[in-house]
This record gives sequence, structure tokens and C-alpha cells, in this order.
Amino acid sequence: MGGAARLSAPRALVLWAALGAAAHIGPAPDPEDWWSYKDNLQGNFVPAWSLCAVGKRQSPVDVELKRALYDPFLPPLRLSTGGEKLRGTLYNTGRHVSFLPAPRPVVNVSGGPLLYSHRLSELRLLFGARDGAGSEHQINHQGFSAEVQLIHFNQELYGNLSAASRSPNGLAILSFFVNVAGSSNSFLSRLLSRDTITRISYKNDAYFLQDLSLELLFPESFGFVTYQGSLSTPPCSETVTWILIDRALNITSLQMHSLRLLSQNPPSQIFQSLSGNGRPLQPLAHRALRGNRDPRHPERRCRGPNYRLHVDGAPHGR
Repeated sequence: MGGAARLSAPRALVLWAALGAAAHIGPAPDPEDWWSYKDNLQGNFVPAWSLCAVGKRQSPVDVELKRALYDPFLPPLRLSTGGEKLRGTLYNTGRHVSFLPAPRPVVNVSGGPLLYSHRLSELRLLFGARDGAGSEHQINHQGFSAEVQLIHFNQELYGNLSAASRSPNGLAILSFFVNVAGSSNSFLSRLLSRDTITRISYKNDAYFLQDLSLELLFPESFGFVTYQGSLSTPPCSETVTWILIDRALNITSLQMHSLRLLSQNPPSQIFQSLSGNGRPLQPLAHRALRGNRDPRHPERRCRGPNYRLHVDGAPHGR
């Protein structure tokens, strides 16, 4: 399936060791401590976030591919940018790296399990303190070094992300897994270049980027698995169609090192790495998993237009 890596976690976990000499470092937060249902300032349980604790369709999950139902009628994914380059603001939120696209051009995704066109609202990057453990979702009990999430809202039914997140068929999140390797995905290379990433070293730092080609984030060919779940941050609204791309992307060890040097705090406070910023796994329970690849024949390659991203209506992908 092109030059993209197969969806498999690395066998060796490379320990995080290079940061100690770079800064005064506090320990990376444990996911259970970092991710909570409480107000950070008061430490009190937030009633509006109760779904995080009692919901039955929560995310992320561990996806066992053998449980995925093969659906040959799932159409390919489609991306529309109006023929324009993407631009927007890269932002250190103190919890994760976020890219917020400018109002124009409007970027839409459709196809796959989506019945409506969904507008891109945010690109979110989550990563770990060590290689092979940083993604929110897992595949066959294996994690990845990072996870890139494209968060969209249903623009045909709702006027904005907030309204969509509270409503049926409101949100769609495309998720890409990331491994550390000797090469790098070209789109991620722009986001993680030294000149760019050093501009968001501390919480609330932001940097404007332009001339981005979002289609370069996608592998040349790929399949996907989809399920119904929730936002993986409060208020954990169960209105999300998750689409997990089954070909992992690569970034270099230097790019991952640069990510781990980002601080969750302002420069006046102790350095604590932004790594380890995902929510713990949630039970899949009896939810259905659907995919456009037949798990009974994993050796078969993804060939043809159904396994390529269709950009701006082009019939045969990019």
C-alpha cells in the first residue's frame, strides 16, 4: 500500500532519555492524573461532564481488527479544499498541540461512513514520553508513538462545533497513527520543523502557518475502521463517528524529540513535558466496528480508487 508503514506498533520501546540535560524537568503526567473529569482550578466534579464517567460509548478504545465487520459498501473518503492551500495557527494549549485552520478555505471531509459533509475544525496531535506509547487508540492491544486527530463538525445540520458536539451525527474525527522511523510524512514535517515547533515551546504560544497541503497527510493508499464513540476530552459527548486510518504515518526521532521538549506550562513555571497527553482506554463493550478491508484476508493489498483519498471530486484520488 504505497510507501506508508503498516499499522503495527514498533517492537522495541525506546525510553525517553535525552531531555534531562535540556531543561529543569518535572515528571511526565500519568494519563490517569492528567485526564480527569474535574475542574482544574477547584478540583471539584463537574456535573456537565458526568457523561465521561457514566457514558456507554466512550473513546478512545482498543480496536481488535478480528472484530471488525467488513463492509464492502463503504465509499472512499473525500476531501474538499476548494483547490486552496490550508493555513491556520499552530498552538500549544498546555494539553496538546493544536492546529486551528483559518476560516478560509473551508476544508470538508465526506464519504466513508459519513452521511453528511463535515467541516474541519481542528487538527490535534497527541504523543507519548516513549516510542510506541502515545496514541489514544490502540490496535490489537498495541499503541503508537503519536496520534493525529482531524476533528470535524457536521456543517449540513449544525452551524458550529459547539452545537454539533451536543447533537446526533454531529462530529467526525479522522485518526492517524504515527511511528518513529528514519523518514517523515511530508505534511507533519511542515508542522514539526525546527523553525515551527520552537515557536510553541510553552503553554499559550502560537504560530501562524500557511501553504499547507492537507492531502499530503494521508497515505497514498489505505483502509479504515470506523465506530461510534465520544470526544476524548470533557464533556465526552457521544456524538462522534471515529474513522481510524489503517496505515501508520512516520516522523523522525528528532521530530519526536522536539515534541517532547514542549512544555505544558508557561516559561515562568517548572518544565513538564506535553507528552503523555491522551485519555486512558475506554470499554468498547458491544459497539460495532466496521471496516473497508476484509480482516479474513489481511495479506491482500489495498488497490483501486476505494483505497485512495479523493480530493476535490477527482475520481482517482490525488
